Amino acid sequence: MRSVLSISLPEKITAALNEYAKATGRNKSDIVKESISLYLWEMRYRGTRKRLTAKAKKAGVVSEDDVFKAVS
Repeated sequence: MRSVLSISLPEKITAALNEYAKATGRNKSDIVKESISLYLWEMRYRGTRKRLTAKAKKAGVVSEDDVFKAVS
């Protein structure tokens, strides 16, 4: 199922999007879909990292060396 979303973009972003779409031969809709997907993935990653960092600190894992020792 598809949803249609209308957005309003500043002129600079619109120009950059148009330029990128033309340079890559991709349509703007696909670029925006990929951008939103990557943004949402990044936000999930940051949330997971924040939660796990707190747990790791409580367990005494605070450096890369600690991580290496824990998984070796």
